[in-house]
Amino acid sequence: MPKTDIEIAREAQKRPIQEVGDKLGIPSEHLLPFGHDKAKVSETFIKSLADKPDGKLVLVTAINPTPAGEGKTTTTVGLGDGLNKIGKKSAICIREASLGPCFGMKGGAAGGGYAQVVPMEEMNLHFTGDFHAITSAHNLLSAMIDNHIYWGNELGIDSRRVAWRRVMDMNDRALRQITASLGGVANGYPREAGFDITVASEVMAILCLANDLDDLQKRLGDIIVAYRRDRSPVYCRDIKADGAMTVLLQQAMQPNLVQTLENNPAFVHGGPFANIAHGCNSVIATKTALKLADYVVTEAGFGADLGAEKFFDIKCRKAGLKPDAVVIVATVRAMKMNGGVARADLGAENVEAVKAGCANLGRHIENLKKFGVPAVVGINHFITDTDAEVAAMREYCASVGAEAILNTHWANGGDGITETARKVVEVVEGGTAAYKPLYPDEMGLFEKIETVAKEIYHADEVIADKKILDQLKQWEEAGYKNLPVCMAKTQYSFTTDPNARGAPTGFSIPVREVRLSAGAGFIVAICGEIMTMPGLPKVPAAESIKFNADGDIEGLF
Repeated sequence: MPKTDIEIAREAQKRPIQEVGDKLGIPSEHLLPFGHDKAKVSETFIKSLADKPDGKLVLVTAINPTPAGEGKTTTTVGLGDGLNKIGKKSAICIREASLGPCFGMKGGAAGGGYAQVVPMEEMNLHFTGDFHAITSAHNLLSAMIDNHIYWGNELGIDSRRVAWRRVMDMNDRALRQITASLGGVANGYPREAGFDITVASEVMAILCLANDLDDLQKRLGDIIVAYRRDRSPVYCRDIKADGAMTVLLQQAMQPNLVQTLENNPAFVHGGPFANIAHGCNSVIATKTALKLADYVVTEAGFGADLGAEKFFDIKCRKAGLKPDAVVIVATVRAMKMNGGVARADLGAENVEAVKAGCANLGRHIENLKKFGVPAVVGINHFITDTDAEVAAMREYCASVGAEAILNTHWANGGDGITETARKVVEVVEGGTAAYKPLYPDEMGLFEKIETVAKEIYHADEVIADKKILDQLKQWEEAGYKNLPVCMAKTQYSFTTDPNARGAPTGFSIPVREVRLSAGAGFIVAICGEIMTMPGLPKVPAAESIKFNADGDIEGLF
């Protein structure tokens, strides 16, 4: 029996975090240790790097996720190790795990097999407390809004139009829609309210896009929390919560340094949802890594239609980042699923299904060319893959102008992905990257939504009622026209139907709701049935998470 991810992680020969920091030239006095194997990097040290040149930035993205698994984070970790194997000073940047999905469907994980980041258990649970700080800062603002209304409502807030919901880092469908302040005069004015999951909080998005504490406080102050009866906005700074929120987030703003199984540096910081928010690790972690390493490997959440698009159109645009290469992760198993094979039958060779399923991969390759960054396809190897199936994938990729390389990093760590590492270096040193966002800042908000839907999803049209169109126009007139759009939709398909696999055509994208994230600096377009507070499945992963007789955690995977 092969070892599980958690068994492999538990056997890791970890080095003291000071030694890991040493690889990047971070003095030990600028590491704030959390135990022996994780630390935060000080704000003072990060500011001292301002004049250093940047390394090269490589994005790892993927096809639309399937239950067969693609291994995007595994590839990100493996590629970082592979680059170090071939003599490049490399670091990786990934997101932190949310407790909700950890106890729900995913059971945790930061990579897999021999391409993991450790300490695995801590990273999947409380880690360094960043998400708790974000939850506290968000809910402090919620409490101060209700408190302001209770004590006379000097700002004239219309209590029916409080836009700021509460959050918690857990999947709990019962809290999606609630009634708050019941119980009489002493408890305030009853109103409808609700909870989102912490990773959907605008505070999370702000922390991941802010450059420093000053920028963080300004962005927090820009949050629109409610509206008056005349529909004029009330901002977080009007409630005077931005200063205290920044204080709560001071330590959370400092990037977390950990290590891979091969003791290479990994920054794990921030974690906005990819189908609800922009799905990338923090700007401050990415920029810090670029000052310290020659190559920085980062990932964007879910498939390239969601994660990579938001990475390019939101994160890179806002942070002034210029990526040098992209690796698109795909598997033979996922190609077969996209080609119509049932999950139970994935072990049997089916070359024709692989060929049929490659249309999904081909669309992602085509889409990424629109951003001007050269792409390489990384085939994440499974033991059931046959030579003929791998050859079919490679032939297809060659036919659409992309090179596909088979990677075995899950089984062999950095040694299993050195060919891709060398190819990435070749592509980067070729200097052909000419990053450009998909649409200009000055384009209208609805036109931006249409551009993403048509150019990336390949939809025929966007359906939105007059109320949504009027809302977008009002925001344009209020000075928000230049913001990018953050599309919230299912990760499983180019459409809003999670069961429409492959490369579907002849469909529409319905926009159900739009939200202004003025502090984060984007407009969220909620498409189809997407939840900002997920629920637990019928059999949640939490049922299997426990201590065993040896005192080790079981059930994380």
